[in-house]
Order: sequence, then C-alpha cells, then structure tokens
Amino acid sequence: MSSAGSFGRLSLLLALSLCSALSSTVHGEASRRFWIEDDAFWKDGAPFQIVGGDVHYFRIVPQYWKDRLLRAKALGLNTIQTYVPWNLHEPEPQSWEFKGFADIESYLRLAQELEMLVMLRVGPYICGEWDLGGFPPWLLTIEPTLKLRSSDSAYLSLVERWWRVLLPKIAPLLYENGGPIIMVQIENEFGSFGDDKNYLHYLVQLARRYLGNDIVLYTTDGGTTNTLKNGAILQDDVFAAVDFSTGDDPWPIFRLQKKYNLPGKSAPLSAEFYTGWLTHWGESIASTAASSTAKALKSILCCNGSAVLYMAHGGTNFGFYNGANTGQNEFEYKADLTSYDYDAPIKEHGDVNNPKYKALRRVIHECTGTPLQPLPADIGRANYGLVKLQKVASFFDIFDKICDPLKVAVSEQPLSMELTGQMFGFLLYVSEYQGKVPYSILSIPKVHDRAQVFVSCSLDGVRNQRYAGVIERWSSKTLQIPTLNCSSNIRLSILVENMGRVNYGPYIFDQKGILSPVEIDGVTLRNWRMYPLSFDLLGNLSKFQPILQITDARASKVSIHSGSQNKLRDLSFYQNGNSEEPEFYEGHFHIDSNSTIKDTFISFRGWNKGVAFVNNFNIGRFWPAMGPQCALYVPAPLLRSGDNIIVIFELHGLNADGTINLVKDPDFTCGPNR
Repeated sequence: MSSAGSFGRLSLLLALSLCSALSSTVHGEASRRFWIEDDAFWKDGAPFQIVGGDVHYFRIVPQYWKDRLLRAKALGLNTIQTYVPWNLHEPEPQSWEFKGFADIESYLRLAQELEMLVMLRVGPYICGEWDLGGFPPWLLTIEPTLKLRSSDSAYLSLVERWWRVLLPKIAPLLYENGGPIIMVQIENEFGSFGDDKNYLHYLVQLARRYLGNDIVLYTTDGGTTNTLKNGAILQDDVFAAVDFSTGDDPWPIFRLQKKYNLPGKSAPLSAEFYTGWLTHWGESIASTAASSTAKALKSILCCNGSAVLYMAHGGTNFGFYNGANTGQNEFEYKADLTSYDYDAPIKEHGDVNNPKYKALRRVIHECTGTPLQPLPADIGRANYGLVKLQKVASFFDIFDKICDPLKVAVSEQPLSMELTGQMFGFLLYVSEYQGKVPYSILSIPKVHDRAQVFVSCSLDGVRNQRYAGVIERWSSKTLQIPTLNCSSNIRLSILVENMGRVNYGPYIFDQKGILSPVEIDGVTLRNWRMYPLSFDLLGNLSKFQPILQITDARASKVSIHSGSQNKLRDLSFYQNGNSEEPEFYEGHFHIDSNSTIKDTFISFRGWNKGVAFVNNFNIGRFWPAMGPQCALYVPAPLLRSGDNIIVIFELHGLNADGTINLVKDPDFTCGPNR
C-alpha cells in the first residue's frame, strides 16, 4: 500500500467522520462509543488509530503502576493492553483475590485517569509466559481430568464461575459506560492450539451476557490461513486481530486478516507487535535491534495501521509465577527467567534512556503526529554494596518447621504436587528401601521438574543426609546411589522443584512433582510420605514475618535451541563435589532514614540455584550457574528505612564467600560458558 493511497483513504475517513459525528450528536455532544466500520476503528465519531502496548499489572509492584503507565504514554501510546491471569485471582477454588498486585480495577481506573484506553485480555487462557498460561493449577486435580481450552462442560462451568466474578467488575469500566476499556479479547491465539468452535462460541455468549452487545470483542491469532481459520469467530461478529514476526511485511497479512472478518470490519491491527522476545534459563539473553524494530513499526503506523507493542514494558515474574515451554515432547522443557524484561523499550526497572525507546518514540511521533513529551526521568537506583549472609539452618534440620503436619500426604505411590495441595514451590518425597553393596540404581522416568536426591539411614530420620545427585525432566532419569552402612533400611529423600508450568503448546496440562513409579534396582518403591514446604512458615526460623507471594494471600511461538538444551544436559557443576544439602541464609542491610530509598539488584554471582526473599517478599528464582540472569530486581517499594532482611534458600549449599552484592544495574552475563 503506497503512502499516497493511505493518506487519501485517511482523508475520506475524516470526511466520513464529520458526517458520523454530526449524525450522532445529541444536544451538541457526541455519544461515547467505540466501534469498527469501513475497515477502521472509530471513537466518538472519528477515525481512531490504536497505538498500544502491553503493560501487565501483575508484573509490576502496584506502587509503580502509575510510573510505568506514564512512561508508556510518553512513548506515544494511547492504549494499554493487559492480560488477566485467572490463577492470580482465584488461587484456590472460590477464594478470590482483588487486592495488591491483583487489584485490577484500580489499575484500569488509573489508566483512565492518565487518559489511556485499555484492551483487556480476559482469557480464560492467556499464555503470556505465565505459569500454566494463567490457569489455576488446582484445575489439574479435578476428576475426571478436565480438557482445558475445550467445550468440556466441566471446564466451561469453572470458566463461567470465574467470569461471573470477573466480568461484572469489568462492565462498569467499559468505554460506553464511561470507562477506558474499548475492546475485550476472547481466549488467546487459539488457532495455534485447536479448532473447537463450540468452545469459542460459548465464550462469546458468556462475555456478551455480562458485557453487553456494544463492546468490541476480539481474538488474536498468528497471521496465517490455518491459525485464522481455527481461531477466528466471524459468525459471532468478533473482530479477528493478527500477530506475526517483527520485520514481516504486514500488509499481505492484513489483507489475509480481512477474509476472517465481516465486510468493513477488518481494521488492520497487529495485536502483538514484538519489541523483543522471551528468554529461558540456559540461553543468551534475547535482544533485537532498535533500528529494525522501529522500521517494522513504521511500516504499520505510517500506513494508518494499528499496532500494540508486545511488550511496551515487560516487568518481572515475581514469586513462582514464571511460565515455561517445551519442544517436540514434554521432556524438552525450558523454564522462563524471573526477569521478563523482554528487551522492551521500557526496561524491567523502568529505564527509558535506551535506543529502542527513543527510536520507537520517534516513529510514533512521525507517523501519528503525537506531540513529543519530555522523557521521564529514570527512577533512582542504588548500589547498596556487599551484604554478608549467615547460615540460618540446613534444610533437613528444619524442614518439619516449614511444613504443616496437617498437610503431610501419605500414599502407596508418589502423588503429584497438585494432589497434595502444593501448587507452587517445592515438595519433599520420602520412602525407604533395603540397600545393596556397593550401590543401587534409582530410576524416576517422569519428574517435573527437578529432583535433588538424598539418602540416609532410616534410624537417623532425615538428618545426616548424603547427597546423591539430581534427576531432571530434561536430562537423566537414572542415578547411581551409594549404599550406606546402615543397621536399618535406607531412607530416600527427594526434593522436587516446580520450576514453572508450561504456558504454551500441546503439553500445557503440566502437573508437577514425581509423576511415575520410582524404582530402586528395578523394584518399585512404595509407602511414600510427601511434605509440602510452605515459605509462609519461615517466620519460625527467625524474627521475620511470613513470606508473601505477589498477592496479599499467597503465593508463543517458541522452539528449543539444541545448543542451550545441551548446556542443561551437560552441566555437571552440581555433581563435582560443590553440591551439598539445601540451606537457608539470612542477611541484613541498613538504609539511613535520611536517604531516599531506591531500586536495586541483588547479584548472585558465586551462588548456585535457589529462591530469594526481601523483607518477606518472594522476588523470584536465581540460577547464575545456568544463566543468563545473574541479578534479581528489587523495586524500592519492597525496601524500607532502617533494617532490611534478605533470606535465601540455596538449593546446593554455599561454595562462595557467603556474600551478595546489591548493585545498580541488571546483569545477564552469567552461565557455564560465560
């Protein structure tokens, strides 16, 4: 499409807008309305170009919501797009969370206060590199087994129960009701998953029941014939948007998009214009050039197309909410980093003084005429320096203190984490066997995701453990275990970490824990006890309060690169004498009451793998031995004047000097080959 042609078409639309505005004026004021007509978006009687960006409320501390939205607005955006993760809002069946990180209504009202519109992606499936694609993990415990993302009646009844709570909260915030929400997305990239049209039709009917017939409903699918054929809901007058690789020629894809919309209802929209990409543990940090990203955006906006930057600001996967991906089978597993920086123009810590932000801002100004606003000042970051940590306890010395005895499960065979009620984090499996000289072979065909194996004499209880090694979902399934000189049976203790559930593709039904029989020398072990670890109970170890997850109550297109997968398989760091029993460490640092509290990053160079907590808040997982992320982001609102407490659960014991470094800048240069 030539520039001249597009500007001529724009002139025609402006003329039509005048007629539309005159016809819709009542007592001199145009009605408040957003719709699609003449293959264009219209707002209040005038053509409207969506220049949007994804900014997810659940990946930002609420105190920074306004800051991040203002940075998005200064970029030239007029619209914010966000998912709504079901698992954040219903962590347990019919236990609803809409406070703190989950206060979606406050976030939407804040966007309106800042004169920004909203495109809301209500799922129920969202993908988004978020645990289980936003589904609550308790869905995986229901019998008979649910068929997620389908017209399975049991699944749909739970979706309806969820939307019966969510959508009435959203309805007053629709644009026609005086709010900021101009469009609501149904499902997410369903055309890449299946073709169950009855499921999609049901979601549309359910949305209309609570939101009415005036709101623009939309789908987003890859810009191919097959994905649009499977995912579009043309019969229900649902607008089909597209996404595609940044740098692809957008206009042939927009012409294909028209075939899956009603006549005149196909405004060209890239609902996910990728500004960067996700990164898994073991990979190099993903990055894309500012110049090529800006050029690709210009090819859409300067020809009067619309685009939503995915991401405008990525944020952080705090707690245990990161997602994961698989390759050709479920064993080719790769977990996402704690950081969701995404190489977006607004960095994880809010920085906008970077080439990508400036290049995209120039293009948006050039194509839309949006006045250039002054660049927002960066939020201050501090180098608080080295902090010496002290060992609080070895895991096996205190695990009974961080496990509710009423929640210990007993079973003939190992149970999944979900069936024990342990939806996130870690589960300890314990059984016994008779040892053989000189060693035994342990086999766990299916473990999700990472198992640390320990043995001890059963008369010693779980004390005096001897570390045997690691069995991982993506690599070895067997382990040689030394036989102990015991006067009793040998106790086998297996600590399993849920590293994040798969959020995309055919293996999304991703239960965690030991999911197969466990064998020693070909004999199946029975009589298991399973201990769910609750970091809420860490207050028993020291003076700090229970650990919080990111709520007040608790806690796409991806291929597995063979090179990074081999790094996972070949990494022998933990089996060369450095690996010991998991341990808890605690450290303190002081911020003067006269000083401004600033953001910081905790550098974990020299540490192995684990989870970190700052002032009782779970800031996420670290794994510098695998990389590339070396440092975890600590926003200033998590800190306080005076004493600040850092607690670390290190899975492999300490082989460094017991210090961490609080630094000003992010660091993505860790890993076995870096």
